[in-house]
Amino acid sequence: MDAEFLSETNKTGLILITGIFFMFFMGMILLLFFYFSKKKIIQKELEKKNLELEYQRDLLQATIEVQEEERKRIAQDLHDDISSKLNIVSLNSHMLTTPDLTSDEVSEITGTIINLVNKALDNSRRIAHNLLPPVLDKFGLAAGLEELYFELKSSKSLVVSHENNVTFNDADKDRHLHVFRIIQELINNSLRHGKATVVSIVFDEKDGKIVCKYSDNGIGFDAENLKSQKGLGMKNIESRIIFLNGSIAIKSAINKGTNVVFNF
Repeated sequence: MDAEFLSETNKTGLILITGIFFMFFMGMILLLFFYFSKKKIIQKELEKKNLELEYQRDLLQATIEVQEEERKRIAQDLHDDISSKLNIVSLNSHMLTTPDLTSDEVSEITGTIINLVNKALDNSRRIAHNLLPPVLDKFGLAAGLEELYFELKSSKSLVVSHENNVTFNDADKDRHLHVFRIIQELINNSLRHGKATVVSIVFDEKDGKIVCKYSDNGIGFDAENLKSQKGLGMKNIESRIIFLNGSIAIKSAINKGTNVVFNF
């Protein structure tokens, strides 16, 4: 009887020990599983953050490069269009001090000076206008865009179809300047790279955000390789979209034009 009892006790003890060992083993497996899963999640989050940081660095670099290019362009414009003309004005002014000039010579030199000064003034206005269009600054985004469309139509370089179904808050001048620059850059891309002759620009409102739908009839490009094709212009647009806390989607195909939708 005692032997049977001991045998049953041993069996129970063995089962209990086996169960405890099994539970311990499973616990260790679960612990390791959660540990490595957590580690993998953390690793993925770090990779995601690193990608975001890299993307932000690229956009910042693109913004800096665009600003540098803009400064170079302005410096070149000032040198070519204004400085050179003022140098000639200075030379002609000194010529007026030459003794024994005839009235015809004085009249000719004076006419040259007036002509050059007027051209320098026109060019300085153009440079200032490109930096910050006065209509945009004084009357807001809608008026600024209307002026841009009018200038494009007047130049006959592009047929512009446009529609505005929203009311812009004129207090958001900084944000609206970014929107204006985005439209300028898109039009520039359509003309220079897309060889477009017609563009369509529509502003609507959806889910509390303003949506701009832009399209052209240009030669388009392979949207699958968009990342490798991004130049300073596209990166500049993306950096402005980030500032606006918006999003952008681009669709295009070879010989099928380009469609861009962004919101802000």
